[in-house]
Amino acid sequence: MRVGFASVPLPVDEPTPMGGYAARTGTAQGTLDPLRISALTWFDGRHRLALVLADLICVNTDLVAAARAATPRVDALWLAASHTHAGPETGCVPGGAATPPPWSHRIPAAVAAAVDAAVRAETDATGRWRNGTLREVGAVRSATPDRAEVPLDLVEVLDGAGRRAGVLVVLPVHPTVLPADNLLISADLVGAARAALAARLGPDTWVAVATGAAGDISTRHTRRGHDPAELRRLGAVVADHCLAQLDRPSVPAWQAGDRLSWRSRPARVAPKPPTGADAVEAATAAVAAARAGEDPAALRIAEGDLSGALLASTVDAPGHDIAVEVAAARIGSLALAALPGEPFLALAETVRRGRPGPTAVLGYANGYPGYLPTRAAYHHPRYEVLATAAAPGSGERLAELAADLLTELDGARP
Repeated sequence: MRVGFASVPLPVDEPTPMGGYAARTGTAQGTLDPLRISALTWFDGRHRLALVLADLICVNTDLVAAARAATPRVDALWLAASHTHAGPETGCVPGGAATPPPWSHRIPAAVAAAVDAAVRAETDATGRWRNGTLREVGAVRSATPDRAEVPLDLVEVLDGAGRRAGVLVVLPVHPTVLPADNLLISADLVGAARAALAARLGPDTWVAVATGAAGDISTRHTRRGHDPAELRRLGAVVADHCLAQLDRPSVPAWQAGDRLSWRSRPARVAPKPPTGADAVEAATAAVAAARAGEDPAALRIAEGDLSGALLASTVDAPGHDIAVEVAAARIGSLALAALPGEPFLALAETVRRGRPGPTAVLGYANGYPGYLPTRAAYHHPRYEVLATAAAPGSGERLAELAADLLTELDGARP
């Protein structure tokens, strides 16, 4: 197996509209840390898969198609957004939208440059996988959590001499440390974790950070502020956890002679009925009650619910099924699944359930249907359920489809 990695900058001209927060006013006024497009490629001598990670709020299906058309050197390309809320607006609305210029052509060009450089950098490599528990960074945001912990996957890439060449981190936490009034471009938590881990591992090791199934997970209950200092602190927590995990025993992900295979399948998500005005009234009343109760955590949750109700009331619900894509890959023993939109963390566990080998689940990949809550979450009108465009059961159906694709790939292994 040959593996390549490359990363290219994604410049943002100021002023430009920023994505992620409906309450934001104003356009980008500078850069806190530069955005990047990173490409990781695997080549088994016959086929090549590229995983491209973009510091964007979302990737719509038209952007994915344009990126694939711009990269003829790969047989399959997955494009996944970090979901930073401090990047340019790329048409991120529930159900997806057209990607606006200049991003509709600037991003595919950057993807092509990153993939081309990664292909040129390919060398013989093996892989190792670790899974651990990351504490005090992310937790369920629309509830008062009993504990703040999430699973974290590490894929370590070793060169032909057995030296560490790079690390892929799958981090299932919303990168939303910086607030709505921030007007500085930033990759937010993903960028902070990436920079902190790269500093610890040194210049000879590349670092890639992908956002996992983070639809209901954020730093709301763990962050101590909304400023760059807090961003650096949380990034350091992630990096230190990764360092500790790298010292623990690992599981083989792929060996030199292993094969690469993948499958993708289109699916359709039924739209949720429109959210009525009564949801806004109920959420407004809940905010007032939380303020009167002087409970900061309850107030943050209630304010989030109100923003979800307001978003749903101002954005037209799709009048048709939403086209999505689910993808899965086997890289030796490593199973990767790519879910579209913002899947809840429990849906990643649906994909993993019963799997004997190393498995990692990415979110925000290959299209943006919006939030994908669990079926049970629809019984509670929290922010994600109010804002979603998807009908109940959609998340489970897509997660089960990903699990089925991985099972098919298991059966096709030589």
